Amino acid sequence: MPAIRWLIIWMCFLSGAIAYIDRVNLAIAAPNVRAELGLNSAQMGLVLSAFFWMYAAVQLPAGSIVDKIGVRLSLAFAVCWWSLFTMATGLARGMAELIGARVMLGLGEAGALPSCVKSAFNWFPRSERGLACGILNSGGATGSALSLPLVTALIAMLGWRGSFIVTGLLGIAWALAWWVIYRDPERYRVVAPAEVEALLALRGASPSSAASINISWLDLFRYRSIWGLMIGLFCLDFAIYFFITWFPSYLLQARGFSLTSLGTVGMIPASMAVVGNWLGGYTSDHLLKRGWSATKARKSCLVGGMLMASSIGLSAFVNSTAVSLALLSLAYCSLAFSGANVWAVGSEIAPTPAHVASIGAIQNFAGNLAGIMIATFTGVMVLLNGGSFLVPLALAGSLCIVGALSYLFIVGKVEPLPRLPNR
Repeated sequence: MPAIRWLIIWMCFLSGAIAYIDRVNLAIAAPNVRAELGLNSAQMGLVLSAFFWMYAAVQLPAGSIVDKIGVRLSLAFAVCWWSLFTMATGLARGMAELIGARVMLGLGEAGALPSCVKSAFNWFPRSERGLACGILNSGGATGSALSLPLVTALIAMLGWRGSFIVTGLLGIAWALAWWVIYRDPERYRVVAPAEVEALLALRGASPSSAASINISWLDLFRYRSIWGLMIGLFCLDFAIYFFITWFPSYLLQARGFSLTSLGTVGMIPASMAVVGNWLGGYTSDHLLKRGWSATKARKSCLVGGMLMASSIGLSAFVNSTAVSLALLSLAYCSLAFSGANVWAVGSEIAPTPAHVASIGAIQNFAGNLAGIMIATFTGVMVLLNGGSFLVPLALAGSLCIVGALSYLFIVGKVEPLPRLPNR
């Protein structure tokens, strides 16, 4: 196997970390933004959800575009675009400008995850793809963890506006490096022909027959497994996006954290999610190598992780801050354990390599509908219930169980989707 595959997947990891820093920075800066611009919790919830409006809407065409133009161009452009609008957020003078910048941020980030999933498919054989997807997926959790101390320190030094300028510059630097480093394996063959030939032989792609290649991305919605993946990721992301949007405010308002403790103790759940991603990917790969079928190896990790993640619903019912933080850490870790396998399964049921990014984008579209809901729903519930986060956390826990059932019963065998019946 070509050694450069590890550099590429860690580059994907870094892009995910930067993407999540640029998503979460507004949640961390929310108290400062609200104070300066005079926004209530419901208005802030609307601003926080604005990112997901465009991000979810553009997912479907984004996956198809990535499959057509390739990940080198698509990912470099996406990171540059969203980085510019991260910096623009720091220039906003009112609610409308904040929403506009966040919408454009969502437009840019829409191409990131499909590109990274396609990169993992391109460069990793099936037996290593769970770990590869776990590494790239852990970038988001790492970004969430690092954003707390990083953004709080930047706010203390430069104010909330300056923090957006600095985090936006990180993405510009990354995009330049990606453009220089990345090539598809087929183009890398001239450097290491034997290694690339071995990779292509073990990549696990199904033959691009005339029958299967005629499946359009719209046709993918005719498969039951695609709907099972969509429902599952909707439920997973409903829980996980609580951490990305309202978790800092929850610790500050409901648990009495200071800004300093938010930047230290508050990063524990996201740190545990990094471990969960790696462990989830490694576990399913290990089971696959032990002779388990792809269906049993991947789905056992998906279902088990989602059931454990339902602990997020218990966190609001305990009085102890330490116990609540432990339950939230368990939930985030378990969500990540499942999340590593979400993207591996999507690439393994693709009927051809030309459908990998499209399936990833379809899943992510459904997941980010949940992002829109949790951001707005939590803001309204907090306003109506006097600052209590009980209702959104309880709902998130319940949906984790629904997601486990979807992965278990609606998603079929983890194998390339068969030819569609005639219409």
